[in-house]
Amino acid sequence: MKYKLLLFLTVILTYYEGNAQTRGKGLEEKVQQLTDLTSKKSIVSLNLNKFKEYVKSPPRDYSFIIMFTAMAPARRCAICQHVYDEYLIVANSFRFSPSYNNKLFFGIVDFDEGSDIFQMLRLNTAPVIMHFPAKGKPKPADSMDFERSGIHAEAIAKWIQDRTDVQIRVFRPPNYSGAVAFSMLFILVAGFLYLRRNNLEFLYNKQMWAVCAVFFCFAFVSGQMWNHIRGPPFFHRTKNGPVYINGGSHGQFVLESYIVAVLNGAVVVGMILMIEAAGGVKNTEVVRSQAEGKRRRFQSVVGLVLVCVFFSLLLSVFRAKTQGYPYSFLFK
Repeated sequence: MKYKLLLFLTVILTYYEGNAQTRGKGLEEKVQQLTDLTSKKSIVSLNLNKFKEYVKSPPRDYSFIIMFTAMAPARRCAICQHVYDEYLIVANSFRFSPSYNNKLFFGIVDFDEGSDIFQMLRLNTAPVIMHFPAKGKPKPADSMDFERSGIHAEAIAKWIQDRTDVQIRVFRPPNYSGAVAFSMLFILVAGFLYLRRNNLEFLYNKQMWAVCAVFFCFAFVSGQMWNHIRGPPFFHRTKNGPVYINGGSHGQFVLESYIVAVLNGAVVVGMILMIEAAGGVKNTEVVRSQAEGKRRRFQSVVGLVLVCVFFSLLLSVFRAKTQGYPYSFLFK
């Protein structure tokens, strides 16, 4: 009886030892294969079989950052390409950094190549960036919130650091467009001042500086600085057509900022027309000409219509971005 029990325990131990060796070898093979794939391209393209093998199936002691996207032209996802460009910058920055290791890998799943994966994860939108931890299943925080964090590479790297404790220093390829544009503008302004060097009274024109100040205010009020920091897409394409206004209060599109600037400009023009029709602050003389009176009345009506219509449109944009806002004027 004792010999049988000893033989049984020996068989069990041998089985578990062999199983452990097999599992360890499987992990080493997976890590080596992923390392080889990453050495060729920073982002590993995943289909259903590769997703099950490298992400879903144990053993696994590494984290996987995966972008789910739909970049085929037929999908009309303009933001997908923009997010992919930023995602690629992060993956390349990690791949060629001194802190690179085999505990973190980057992958991508395109809808046309991995629709089964979308169904498996119950994803009905794109793009989505998810973190698959080394142990356990992804939690809600393992899906990146673009509206709150933004879609530029620095935000993606910060989110990855929060989820994995891996710090990635983003290295962007050099972009000289800003320096070239500033140099051209400087040359144009300097050349214009040189040609007008004998007649510079226009520099003391108050109306010119007032117009420049107004345009400066429009640029910042409409969100141009936010666009420069966050780098949003120009607009978003959906199955129902293009979307020009971001539905959330934590994001906007580039075209949306232009729309808001034009609406603000129309409101300001309407206010100026009404002020001029009233005679201005300094002009207190009585209008004696009947024709002048008709012109001023027409001007005041046009100014009032501009203010009412375009302020209503501004309020509608605010209602669309702020859910639950109860007030509206002419439009809803």
